[in-house]
Amino acid sequence: MSQDQPQSRAILRKDGFTFKQFFVAHDRCAMKVGTDGVLLGAWAPVAGVRSVLDIGCGSGLIALMLAQRTPEAVTIDAVELEANAASQAQDNFTASPWANRMQVFPQDIVSWSEQCEKRYSLIVSNPPFFTPATASSSVERDAARSTTTLDHPTLLRCAAQLIEEEGLFCVVLPEDSGEALITLAQEEGWHLRYRLDVSPYVQRPPNRLVLGFSPTAGETLLERLAIRDEDKSYAADWLSLVQDFYLFR
Repeated sequence: MSQDQPQSRAILRKDGFTFKQFFVAHDRCAMKVGTDGVLLGAWAPVAGVRSVLDIGCGSGLIALMLAQRTPEAVTIDAVELEANAASQAQDNFTASPWANRMQVFPQDIVSWSEQCEKRYSLIVSNPPFFTPATASSSVERDAARSTTTLDHPTLLRCAAQLIEEEGLFCVVLPEDSGEALITLAQEEGWHLRYRLDVSPYVQRPPNRLVLGFSPTAGETLLERLAIRDEDKSYAADWLSLVQDFYLFR
């Protein structure tokens, strides 16, 4: 859950971030709008998607991006345990152009998944990845970043309960955590179908992985993306990915 704030020529309100078609308020959320969320929201495959679930939605950023990218018939559900974040996500959904097909469930994903009878063709998550030892001064931020509240085996099991047979479960993680999740997911019967290695600069090694898993086996699509060129300007592939969202495009 990166804290890197996307930079653009957009006029930013102090309480959030302005995109082309919507505004994300995040002043009541521990984790702010950041590169990881934008990556997943812009990248996640949406062809043929009928229903979307965002696990641990925070401000609702990823869900809103997916609402923009999908047809009117696609429903967008989100689950968020932290009460302030869930309330803010619902406010962001209500203020968006897609309010009629978006809703937040302010619950723990474990108990919610046990009760939910719906199955989703796309599940996304910008999950916690730090161990409890790497604590900060904010209890809320620690909860959002630490696997204490939602470890990866639990996340995989919940997704398995909620995914359609041909569906995709997509996550964004630091490179080391992503590699560990690939091994764990394959042990749990998931198949890696998409992998995007993301580098902060061209010619530098990746520091993030965006991954797509499915219960169904198939070919794995491998891609690589750099966010910036060596002169620190945005790389062409990154600009192409986010052009429908950032105001500077």
